[in-house]
Amino acid sequence: MNDVKITHHLDAKGLFCPEPVMMLHNMIRDMQIGDVVEIQATDPSTKRDFLKFCNFLDQEMLASEEIDGVYRFLICKQSEEE
Repeated sequence: MNDVKITHHLDAKGLFCPEPVMMLHNMIRDMQIGDVVEIQATDPSTKRDFLKFCNFLDQEMLASEEIDGVYRFLICKQSEEE
């Protein structure tokens, strides 16, 4: 995860479903194709929700990890919403 150029950051710590996904959706909408967002969250459901988000909207999950209860995701915008 160290060699990826992060262009956007999203702090969703302390928020619960559906807020983190809604925030990600709004951010992805405003990003350019190829931009990467780093998201930090504390809700365990984000592991499932962000993966489904990427699959459904054709975005790329570059990485995900959990350290001390904080989930970190890198998502690259691959396509525009239709």
